[in-house]
Amino acid sequence: MKITAKPFGKLKDGREAHLFTLTNDEISVAITNYGAIITAIDMPNKNGTIENIVCGFEKLETYFSDDYLGSYPYFGALIGRFGNRIANGHLEIEGKTYEMAVNNGPNHLHGGLEGFDKKLFDAEIIESPEEVGIKLTYLSADGEENYPGNLKVTCIYTLNAYNDLAIQYYAETDKTTVVNLTNHSYFNLTGQKENILNHELELNATKMTEMVEQIPTGKIIPVVGTAFDFTSAKKINSEGLEMGYDDNFVFGNEDGDLILAGTLSEAKSGRKVEVYTTQPGMQVYTGYWIPELIIDGKKKFGSFSGIALETQHYPDSVHHANFPTTLLKPGEVYDEKTIYKFITE
Repeated sequence: MKITAKPFGKLKDGREAHLFTLTNDEISVAITNYGAIITAIDMPNKNGTIENIVCGFEKLETYFSDDYLGSYPYFGALIGRFGNRIANGHLEIEGKTYEMAVNNGPNHLHGGLEGFDKKLFDAEIIESPEEVGIKLTYLSADGEENYPGNLKVTCIYTLNAYNDLAIQYYAETDKTTVVNLTNHSYFNLTGQKENILNHELELNATKMTEMVEQIPTGKIIPVVGTAFDFTSAKKINSEGLEMGYDDNFVFGNEDGDLILAGTLSEAKSGRKVEVYTTQPGMQVYTGYWIPELIIDGKKKFGSFSGIALETQHYPDSVHHANFPTTLLKPGEVYDEKTIYKFITE
């Protein structure tokens, strides 16, 4: 196993981002400290052909392009302070009201106008006989995007010899605040030869949050017998939903044990991804709104070009006392882990 680092380009303010590539005998994972973005995961198919199985770009400047940001899909980024939606951008903590940026219809999404996906993280290389990785840190100042508290965030990516890409999140605050971190990688196990509608998904979830216009009602409802039943593997397009999925599935994992949350597979390539997490939920988004882009003269991406498996706490948790809490208080440590395990059959 090895890790390499190289310059990846400059931000508009002149600061330089780097690209770190984690490699074992079978796969490689490229991560930039801009937005803690996973830009590529190269893995073989059943015939040995190596391809990138996530949506991402080879050049930093593409992440700044108007076409990409105009229908922004957050390719591969660390999402925070609060992943998913906060209804009407209205947040109340310990009796004090905070009005957040409204950047997704009437709601606050993924940390606001400039979330962690657009921040430059400090990076430290990790090397040991068991794994290679990078430790990314960022101090989110009190009042950033109107969130309270100085929040120290750590995101550690590691790759081992068993094709496990682990993402460990830590956060600490000096004022009570809310935190809900996730990674927004979109998988396409065909390497963009096809869209993801023929991928098969299986989830260890018998329930989901009932949603009205992407905001939970507060009810946890069963999925069995509905279009949202992935308790056994089925193709993503099997229910014929025109806009696919953008829904939060419930694992009942409130004790924070590391569980197998689900498996994504694609028959032609023989590729499979197992997802393990300590988080209580997963937003499954099948990428209906991913923009079609022209990159180096070629059309790329577009609707259903990737599926995001966002392990996280539930959307709008701040307004539902029956949901696992997203409050973080001084002296506490936010501590969550997700592992993506890559398999070629």
